[in-house]
Amino acid sequence: MKKPAVAGLNANPDQIFPYDRPAIERNTFYVGDAINILRSLDEGVVDLTVTSPPYENLRNYNGYSFDAKKILAALYRVTRKGGVCVWVTGERIKGSRSLSSFSHAFIGKDVGFDVHDVMIYQKKNTPFMRSNAYTNCYELMIVFSKGKPRTFNPLKEPTVRHGWETAVYNKGPDAVNRKRPVELRKEKVRTNIWQYAVGMGGSTSDKVAFQHPAIFPEKLAQDHILSWSNPGDLVLDPMCGSGTTCKMARANGRHWIGIDISKEYIAIAEERMCTLGLLL
Repeated sequence: MKKPAVAGLNANPDQIFPYDRPAIERNTFYVGDAINILRSLDEGVVDLTVTSPPYENLRNYNGYSFDAKKILAALYRVTRKGGVCVWVTGERIKGSRSLSSFSHAFIGKDVGFDVHDVMIYQKKNTPFMRSNAYTNCYELMIVFSKGKPRTFNPLKEPTVRHGWETAVYNKGPDAVNRKRPVELRKEKVRTNIWQYAVGMGGSTSDKVAFQHPAIFPEKLAQDHILSWSNPGDLVLDPMCGSGTTCKMARANGRHWIGIDISKEYIAIAEERMCTLGLLL
């Protein structure tokens, strides 16, 4: 089976993409420093970014790190007007919280993004306990936008009750309960707290993905892709790791670009695409 295009696998990440390089191609993985590579992407072409930075050195990403302000500034430049950037981030908890995940929201505002929403990624089966505080089971999903989002396809869930009921309305100073029939809908828009199981069978069933130290659930990536983009749009992950965002973008009819500085991680992402035949 033909593999996805991969650029720069044997190159020096600092030399892969000079400033005068033509615009990079869609549906391709790139190995190198994201800030450097994004300079070669045309301004305002990305509809949606879904990414998770290697925050606070909580995992060993082959020794690589990132600069939040520089990467967010680069993402702002390549995001189209009305585009969205979903930034999934946590923080170090060692005695007390560092609050770095909250600081990323202000950094995003500083480079020009609006903070459209701050959502919660809740892990259903987190095993990590704290001796003097409640178990931490969430990360933030900061939804940045470049102006008003041009696309919002709200995900819905079934309501507990639906059909016609008598309900109180317009209770006045006399405290009299006035009632009228109302129709409860079968579905309602989801809240901004999203729950996902993690680990094998939860995050993904791709065994190779767990060669990466920190993956987020495929369903998380898919839910954001469905919410903030449409078929044919371009979805970016500048720190794509095991390739979850790119895989789910392709699975849902979107174009994609994946970037990671580690050729080992890109190899994992490439294998995940090839195994499922998710190629253009």
